[in-house]
Amino acid sequence: MYRPQIQHCNQCGAPVEHRVPDGDTHARAVCTACSHIQYENPRNIVGTLPTWQDKVLLCRRAIEPRYGLWTLPAGFMELNESTEQGARRETLEEAGADVEIDALYSVVNVRRVSQVYLLYRARLLQPRWDPGPETLEARLFGASEIPWEHIAFRAVAETLRRYFDALAGGRGWDLQAFDVE
Repeated sequence: MYRPQIQHCNQCGAPVEHRVPDGDTHARAVCTACSHIQYENPRNIVGTLPTWQDKVLLCRRAIEPRYGLWTLPAGFMELNESTEQGARRETLEEAGADVEIDALYSVVNVRRVSQVYLLYRARLLQPRWDPGPETLEARLFGASEIPWEHIAFRAVAETLRRYFDALAGGRGWDLQAFDVE
């Protein structure tokens, strides 16, 4: 269920009311003093599915949420960067891995938390990495080695399942777009 996050105007600081402005179709945060309209939009999570041969590099989280669980190197997109730039940056920050980005691999909608994952397929340039402060450790995993019960996020688990299913079936790297709860 949607709960408004914006309580004050980012232009003048006055309280906002949540209503549908004229000509719009959704409730927005409208300033009660200056009438400035603020929009709440989904957060983009960008990252990679970094591979070396038939294995995937996963990072064990050193931060909340999901401390100690495994994930792909990914995080929130920053202002003034492309999704690909953000994916490369997050891979370097979290895994300390140098990758070559191939193409967008999965787009995952996580509506209940208003997030969209954009994960790129990537090849490790060398089987070396040096995890950053947000990562306890990083390791390569083959299909039978994935710690499925310790994957941090459903979007990551489903992306990994689809990747390894495609690999086992001899299928290519077709773009995956899906929703998770």
